[in-house]
Amino acid sequence: MSRIDAKFAQLRAEGRKAFVSYVMAGDPDYETSLEIVKGLPAAGVDIIELGMPFTDPMADGLTIQAAGQRALDGGQTLEKTLDIVRALRKVDNTTPVVMMGYYNPIYSRGVTRFLSDAREAGIDGLIVVDLPPEEDSELCIPARDYDINFIRLATPTTDNARLPTVLQNTSGFVYYVSVNGITGTAAASAAAVGPEVARIKAATDLPVIVGFGIRSPEAAESIAGVADGCVIGSAIVAQIADGKPVSEVLSFVADLAAGAHRA
Repeated sequence: MSRIDAKFAQLRAEGRKAFVSYVMAGDPDYETSLEIVKGLPAAGVDIIELGMPFTDPMADGLTIQAAGQRALDGGQTLEKTLDIVRALRKVDNTTPVVMMGYYNPIYSRGVTRFLSDAREAGIDGLIVVDLPPEEDSELCIPARDYDINFIRLATPTTDNARLPTVLQNTSGFVYYVSVNGITGTAAASAAAVGPEVARIKAATDLPVIVGFGIRSPEAAESIAGVADGCVIGSAIVAQIADGKPVSEVLSFVADLAAGAHRA
């Protein structure tokens, strides 16, 4: 059983929803980023999504674009992103870590080398937003050999004809993008999200986690209430961008996690 599967089994046994937090690796610098990542589990985070900085983040809004640029300007690399996970694993071997980003840095490193290094570092899953199901042979299927989940995005435009293709090789969980567009823009609505989550769950046994447009503990509670959990990224990254001390960032995360766990 993977760490992701084990986490969802634990949450089901406890009757709780999942809280997933996104932070950009290396933002605002390596040491601060590492300190934040190490503090996330104690703040109530069930699964850590760790962004891979990239120069052309087409699915991301300004907040996460800026975070990636800060990280790159500070010298963050894919190797240093793996180092953050290696450092986390020295103190936490149970919290799942999902790397989220784009295919170019992985392709440049070489798929086999990347997957081997990711597995060794302690990565549990991948979200690669610019690899559609038609390209599963590139990374999704090879990841299976390394016991790394490949988590697929479903969106409001993923209709019933497309959904089986999206779900075909997905593992770990399904990430439902609650709004059309990029990260950090429109607010998610439980009334709109609920029927879509139900439609996806009718087609898969995987948990469905909702992200995009969730910024507060109240929104986390509302959205997690109609899904298996929620993801918050831009709101956390904005705290980091404001220069808040690590303790304040983690306190903000704890409030968000408490909201999701009330659902």
